[in-house]
Amino acid sequence: MGKETVQIMSDTAYNSFRLWAIVVLCLLRLAVIHRHLQAYLNLAPRWVEQMKREAGRISVLEIQQRITRIYCYVTVVTLQYLGPIILTLHCTLLLKTLGEYSWGLYPAPAPVSPAVDTAPIIRAAPSTDTSGEDIQATVEQITGALGALGTVFTPLFYRGLLSFLTWWVAVCQIVSSLFGLYFHQYLAPS
Repeated sequence: MGKETVQIMSDTAYNSFRLWAIVVLCLLRLAVIHRHLQAYLNLAPRWVEQMKREAGRISVLEIQQRITRIYCYVTVVTLQYLGPIILTLHCTLLLKTLGEYSWGLYPAPAPVSPAVDTAPIIRAAPSTDTSGEDIQATVEQITGALGALGTVFTPLFYRGLLSFLTWWVAVCQIVSSLFGLYFHQYLAPS
């Protein structure tokens, strides 16, 4: 009844923007890794101060064990911080490459037909050896089977799979970060 849809951004511009946003956010998280790891290392002095306020005699060995525990786990914390970022970045780059997306920095090439280009099979000269014929037949069967897989693994398939994988990794990263914030704000001080 008079409703008209207006497209603000083209599909290619939207996909390009989405890829750029993910890459920039991953690079931003990589840029602030020093602050995040330093915040983790700053837990050691806080724990020492908390132990000094506790009643009773605290041995130096207990303090050393507590500090050593933090410094030994810094590699685990680094891996937990970098793992999802690197996985998200790699999924995004795979999505761009295998999904045949563009960065939007240059004009997009003409769309390619999803039909599979089959390379002609080069046949060897006939031999009198029957084992050679068996090998050639096996090679032709394997080539045919792998060529048939090309019809399944199209750019559209990769777009769906890698978009979902990128989304899932990002959601898991956000949820685990929120659990970490909750733990350090409410559970760790008690």
